[in-house]
Amino acid sequence: MNGAAQPSWQGEIWLAEDHCLVTGRLGRTDSHQHYAHQLLIGLDADVEVCLDGHTCSGPQVLIPSQQPHAILSERVPCITLFAEPLAFRLSDLQRLAESADRVPEQLAMHLRTWPRSALDPRLAKALEHVRALGEQPLPAHELASIASLSVSQLERLFTRQLRVSVRRLVLWQRLRMAVQQALAGASLTQAALAAGFADSAHFSRSMRRHFGLTPSEIVRHLRLGAPG
Repeated sequence: MNGAAQPSWQGEIWLAEDHCLVTGRLGRTDSHQHYAHQLLIGLDADVEVCLDGHTCSGPQVLIPSQQPHAILSERVPCITLFAEPLAFRLSDLQRLAESADRVPEQLAMHLRTWPRSALDPRLAKALEHVRALGEQPLPAHELASIASLSVSQLERLFTRQLRVSVRRLVLWQRLRMAVQQALAGASLTQAALAAGFADSAHFSRSMRRHFGLTPSEIVRHLRLGAPG
């Protein structure tokens, strides 16, 4: 999708450790791709998405991890789920959508209790450290030492089990942290620095690459909370 998007995302966003749930109205986005699987559930109309250059529409649209896409629907009431591949499979998201009956509260409950994919204990230890990162750098050799692995072994484990490199997962966590800070009331500069970005411009470039929107476009009409 070329040209500037006209986003109008509105509603509530709930950020959990390995997933994110947004309830409200969709806004258009530029083409982007991100680590999470994404499920769009239209509440009273079909949703329309450009997937890798092809238009796809329906009451539900499932977007695999790292799949280039752009949201074409605008102001359509929708439940949007972002779920990390390290915890959820694509088939999990489809089953969740079918079992939740398009009710945000039910979907949130199912997400909290859904069995997560098992991880190598060494990988789980490294992931725990990634979840707790702050503004300081987190190099791969430090994570490898925590997991009692070499850097090459750690990278292979990340690629095989998490389907992402160490660097990209750290960036993904920094994006989540910065968005949460901004939604909680921090300025974009404060949020960027607290999450370890060099400045707000770095944060903004990363957000557009991963979500097709700038941070200000994401937080403008979304509020932090949880369904129910």
